[in-house]
Amino acid sequence: MKFSIVTISFNQVEFLEQALNSVFCQGGVEKEYIVVDPGSTDGSRELINRHREQIQHVLFEPDAGPADGLNKGFARATGEIFCYLNSDDVFEPGAFRRVAEFLAKYSDVDVVCGHAWVIDETGDQLRRVWSDSYVRPLVAYGAAIQIQPSTFIRAEAFHRVGGFNVANRISWDSDLLLNLALSGANIRVINEFLSLYRVHSSSITGAALHRDRAQEQFFIRFEKIMGRPFNTKDHAISRVMFVIRQLLNPRATLERLLHGPVYGRKAG
Repeated sequence: MKFSIVTISFNQVEFLEQALNSVFCQGGVEKEYIVVDPGSTDGSRELINRHREQIQHVLFEPDAGPADGLNKGFARATGEIFCYLNSDDVFEPGAFRRVAEFLAKYSDVDVVCGHAWVIDETGDQLRRVWSDSYVRPLVAYGAAIQIQPSTFIRAEAFHRVGGFNVANRISWDSDLLLNLALSGANIRVINEFLSLYRVHSSSITGAALHRDRAQEQFFIRFEKIMGRPFNTKDHAISRVMFVIRQLLNPRATLERLLHGPVYGRKAG
């Protein structure tokens, strides 16, 4: 079972080497690594070049945003399993082997989502976050999350939906999962911590300037799932859905009570 991994890199050299090494150290599976950098100026490209012997494809070319960069990377992928790692996140040791074992056992599963540790800028662990089962009404109301760097997708399912939506520059990962779900993909949760999910001051989903676009994408996703626009009654339903999520995932509820919500990125 061959894994194709794409990392999109842009001016995050302080985190990049840890991300790269977390891919290099994955054992027990065949893998190919593709790194996409549309124009870093902080030394990231020089760092990538120093590791070229361990990277099968390096793309140094402009793109139309992260989703476009990911599509360009996966266009060169030849593996059976696709995953992607932002340059500020990290895979856990042995993550690929555990995913390979799971997918070999459950051949009908198209997408597997694991859990993650949240880390800060220095790599200190802050708390845990869990992927929720992909239940469409809960997803529509924002009451179910799937951890992006802990998500692995069969190549045929990815190609069936045409990859990432390049027009979506704020939540391309959740958009892809929705398109996969609507295409009939079987999305399952594996009870394993597969990645370290970093929160820091420049994390894209935590920046105030992205909040309006994130809300816009929320309403688009809601209508796509529910077949109607979000209305005033849905605010109350959202609160009910939030309670349902806490009941369905008591471990995440306890973690939230002990450590508070995740700030900086929408991980829980």
